[in-house]
This record gives sequence, C-alpha cells and structure tokens, in this order.
Amino acid sequence: MNLQFIGATGTVTGSKYLLTAEGQKVLIDCGLFQGLKELRLRNWTPLPFKASEIKSVLLTHAHIDHSGTIPLLVKNGFRGKVYCSHGTLELCKILLPDSGYLQEEDANFANRHGFSKHKPALPLYTLQEAEESLKYFHPLDFDAPHELGKELTFELFPAGHILGASMIQVRDKTRTLLFTGDLGRSNDLIMKPPRAIEKTDYLVLESTYGDRLHNSPSAKEEIEAAINRTAGRGGVTIIPAFAVGRAQSILYIIHQLKQEKKIPDLPVYLDSPMARDATNLYCHFAPEHRLSLKECSLICRVAKIVNTRDESKALDQKQFPKIIVTASGMATGGRVLHHLKAFVSEPKNTVLFVGYQAAGTRGEAMIHGVEQIKMHGEMYPVRAEVVSQDSLSAHADYSEILVWLKNFKTPPKQIFLTHGEPRQAQALCQKIIKTFGWKCTIPDYLQRVDLK
Repeated sequence: MNLQFIGATGTVTGSKYLLTAEGQKVLIDCGLFQGLKELRLRNWTPLPFKASEIKSVLLTHAHIDHSGTIPLLVKNGFRGKVYCSHGTLELCKILLPDSGYLQEEDANFANRHGFSKHKPALPLYTLQEAEESLKYFHPLDFDAPHELGKELTFELFPAGHILGASMIQVRDKTRTLLFTGDLGRSNDLIMKPPRAIEKTDYLVLESTYGDRLHNSPSAKEEIEAAINRTAGRGGVTIIPAFAVGRAQSILYIIHQLKQEKKIPDLPVYLDSPMARDATNLYCHFAPEHRLSLKECSLICRVAKIVNTRDESKALDQKQFPKIIVTASGMATGGRVLHHLKAFVSEPKNTVLFVGYQAAGTRGEAMIHGVEQIKMHGEMYPVRAEVVSQDSLSAHADYSEILVWLKNFKTPPKQIFLTHGEPRQAQALCQKIIKTFGWKCTIPDYLQRVDLK
C-alpha cells in the first residue's frame, strides 16, 4: 500500500487521500479546500493524478470539504464508483447540486459587478455537472465488507458527526488502514457516538480540535443569553450554521428555549433550502441519532422556511427582532453574506457563530475582532456583537479523541494526523505520544508513505 496526502494537511479542509494498492488507485474523500486564498487556489490546480485512473472513491461523509470535488473529478474523466453510506448519498443529493449552484451564482455575481480579476469569472463546476456526478454514487450498509478487487476490501463504520458519517477501513492480504473522517462526539446533542474500534495497522485521524476542549459554558445557556441580549436591543440575531448537522442542533435548542419560555417568542427563519431538506432526512435515519420522531418533527416546524431569493431579500428589509439561521457556517458564501451586509454594521444586532472557523474565513476574522469585512467586493464595518460558541461542534475534542483511542487493544503501527491546522495537529500528536507512546506523525501536503 502507498498513501498520498492530497488534502487536509495543515488545514481542516480539502480532505483527499490517494491509496495505491493491489494495482489500483482509490481516493478516500474528494473535498474542496476552503479558507485561505492559497488553499482555495488548490481547487483550481490540476489534480496530481489522472481522474480516469481512479477506480473508486470511498467517501466518509457529505460535507463539502470531503465531497465537494467529486463533480470536478467526474468532469475530468472519472468513471468509477463512489461508495458511501445511504445517509451520505441522500445528503450529497442536496449538498453537491447546491455547491454547483452557488459557484455559478458567485461567478455570475462577480461578472455582473466586475469585482473578479478573471474575465469572465467561471464556476469550478456547475449545478448540472454536480447532478451528473451523482450517477456514480453507490450507497452501502455499515458493518459489511465490500470488495474493491481480488485482494482489497473495505468496510464502513458509524463515525457519529453527521447523518451517514463513516469511518472507512481498507484491508489487503496483510494490512488494515482506517480513516476516521470527521470523528463525532461521545455526548453529541443529536448524533450517537462513533463506533469503538479495537485494531488497525495504520490510522488516519482527524485533529480539528487537537488543542482544546469543548468546555465553554453550556451551548444552550450561551445561545439563550445572546438571543435575549439582542432582543432587548431590538436587534436581529444572525446564526451562520452549516446546513447539515449544526443547523439542526440550533433549531432543536431554539425549540427547547421557546418551550421553556427562556427566550421571547421571536420569529425564527431558516434561510437555507438545503438545511430544510437535510432536516427532513432526520426522520428517515432515526437509528443514527438520538432524536425521537416527534422531536424530528418539532425541529422541522420551529422555523419558517425561506425558500426563494426574493423571500430571503425581504428578511433584510424588515428591521424587527428575529432570528435568522442561514448558511454557510464560516460565512464563506451563500445567503448569509446578504444578511451580514444588511445587519453587521448595526450595534444592536448579533452574529452568533456556532462552529469551527477555519483560517482565512470571514467567520475566523470576525471572531478575532476584525473591524471590517469584505463581501462581494465591498468593505463593511463590523459593529454588531460577535459571539463564538464552539461547544456545539460535531468534532471530538482532544479528550474525546484520547478516550476513543483507548478502545484499541493493539496499538496502531502508525497514526497520521490530518484535518487540523498546524497548532492543533501538533498538540494532539504530543498528547497521543505522551498518553500512549504510540508512533504519531503529521504528514505534509502531497507527501507519500509506504505502508509496509
């Protein structure tokens, strides 16, 4: 086996690994880079392999930083199969076309307003190309070995994190290699914990929160306080939230707070058709999460769904206390930008971030106190209250990762830490070495390793 790290090295995005084994090339994940410009530019550089040579893609889960380059792979000649869980396929049916649509919209907006350096600005791929890529998806059950070739098999295990999220273990005649993807939490508000694993030869492990604990005040209490402060000022609470996972947690908490009469009965808007569709899926994948069917139904009804662009624009014209839950979670694009343009410069309003903010994103800049942000070619002063609440994260923190690693009855020969920025990855590496004495390394971008 030979493994090349093509993404998620030194960053939390762009998850992509090339495995060469038993005479074939297999990709594990195929995600978009996000955040810093130097990372985003990698989305436009030629892939370091021929797409037509890839036999299979094994997809851990549907988030765009893990799945978002699949349409480009198909566009460049991939004709193999994309294997994933049933939940991941259903979410990709929502996320990938939306990604193509947003890229087309961003390109068109840039061309109309002339702020792109490229003439004309082009999308990485289109909505139609994203929909075309879905034809290559093949959903599989958890806990069942599947053949990739005569001597190569793989298996999906529940990873928690979001619906359909999988750890993927690849096995040949003599070795096993486990990819955690994004590892969920032991006590997540909605998702069940990741499967305990007892043995693997090599482990590719995420390190997003490798240097911190989710020990901030209760997410519910902090969200309650932020909403009440904002309502008291007569302002608008904008909650940028990832459409899959975080939006559902936020809606569930808002439902609880309203039921307990701990916040005013403010109007709540879910301005993300993608989040609406993802929320509806929770009723169909009940075995993967903690919510009852009644609770799934309630979070679907707590907010008014904003479907059209005109309805979304109308929200910005009405200056009264309300809550807007909208994507994207790091304020990198989508409808959230239009709401920020309308409300971020007023001190009475609040922008409440409820997840990890990658380096180079608007969200990261705002939680660190930037005085102005650039959107659609213009600068906007940040005068609204900015709140960061990360205890709702669907990623395990370092303590939860260490507890999960204790399930191993035999130490891995080597652990590769990815999906973390340098400080986080290095911190987790040191903790693993100190706690277990296991061999742990942090691979570089495009590094290759032979798994003996």
